[in-house]
Amino acid sequence: MSTVSWLTLRGLFGRRRFLLLLPLPMVLVGLAVLSRWLGVTPRDWGPPVLVGLGLAVVLPVVALIVGTGVLGAEIDDGTVVHILTKPLPRWQIVLPKLAVATAVTGVTVALPLYAAGLLADSARLGLALAAASAVGALAYSALFLALSLLTRRPVLLGLVYVLIWEGLLGSVVSGTRVLSIQQYVITLADRIAPTDLLLADVSVPVAAVMSALISVGFTVLAIDRLRSFSMAGETS
Repeated sequence: MSTVSWLTLRGLFGRRRFLLLLPLPMVLVGLAVLSRWLGVTPRDWGPPVLVGLGLAVVLPVVALIVGTGVLGAEIDDGTVVHILTKPLPRWQIVLPKLAVATAVTGVTVALPLYAAGLLADSARLGLALAAASAVGALAYSALFLALSLLTRRPVLLGLVYVLIWEGLLGSVVSGTRVLSIQQYVITLADRIAPTDLLLADVSVPVAAVMSALISVGFTVLAIDRLRSFSMAGETS
């Protein structure tokens, strides 16, 4: 498993798509610093920066780039064959890749969110955002990793989920929020550090249970889907 993790990290950092991870977190911190420097009250800039940008855009987009890349890129270029020829149970391939995707997404997003939360309110809020985003990183990564095995257009479907389901429908249809990873992250962060800057729309038990179900469910689906791949890297 350590070998798979190392190869995944090397492949991820060796691709140009990794450079796509840097601009959004930098914009997040930059807007927080600029707002604080200009003297704008956190009540005015906190929600749009922390939630509207940080949790609604930076977290899912980074997870989408990484989650679809840890295995999807190998499927696209055919190098997945080298992994499938190894005498490894499929879970020993999926779990390390999920761990790498979660760790890279978590670190990339948690640090700027901590800085923005610190500037907006306190270190406690920064830690709450970082911790909740780690949970979100796991759930998003499991979802997007599974999508990379289920379809040839994982990025497109991932964007549909993030922009249409969580973004558009989530803002006008309250029922969709129960199936929104973004809402789980907001709820967990608000539970750890209650603040007026975060408005949770689902309960803590729902957020915790659904985060676990999505993470486990899509991981199991990804493992099962990988078993159906032939040695040519296509589903049988």
